[in-house]
Amino acid sequence: MGIENAETKAGEDAAKGLQSSAEAKERKTEASKGSDLAKGADRFEERSKSSDGKSAGAKQQKTDN
Repeated sequence: MGIENAETKAGEDAAKGLQSSAEAKERKTEASKGSDLAKGADRFEERSKSSDGKSAGAKQQKTDN
């Protein structure tokens, strides 16, 4: 749910706070890592591989058979 979808002022404020908190955490992580974090589909693949070394596509193909 995005900020623009919040039904109340409190919900909008909470969404803004969550967004700014996530942005700050991402900047901190990127600074300690020394490079930018992957975004979009690249990030999905990176996070998928981190758990077991296999890409999401490889996992999907395995279950489709």
